[in-house]
Amino acid sequence: MMNIYKNLAVFAGGVLFGSAGIKLLSSKDAKKVYTHATAAALRMKDTVMSTVNCVQENAADILASAQDINEARAAQEEAAAVADTAEEEAAAE
Repeated sequence: MMNIYKNLAVFAGGVLFGSAGIKLLSSKDAKKVYTHATAAALRMKDTVMSTVNCVQENAADILASAQDINEARAAQEEAAAVADTAEEEAAAE
């Protein structure tokens, strides 16, 4: 019998605590806090996205420069190979 009263007391306490929690979470002050937190999160998102865009632009510039360097190096190697071939042909004659 004592166990039933204990269970009822725990249930009633939970209902009261839950009702108070709902009132607290739906109050004007709580909504103001949620609004400010959401606004801060949106500002943070904008900052992160601008940083990401900057990094992407820099990465694209680096990639283009690296491709130019590789193309110049390949042209030099091809010119050197042609010059070596011409020297070997001249030496063979």
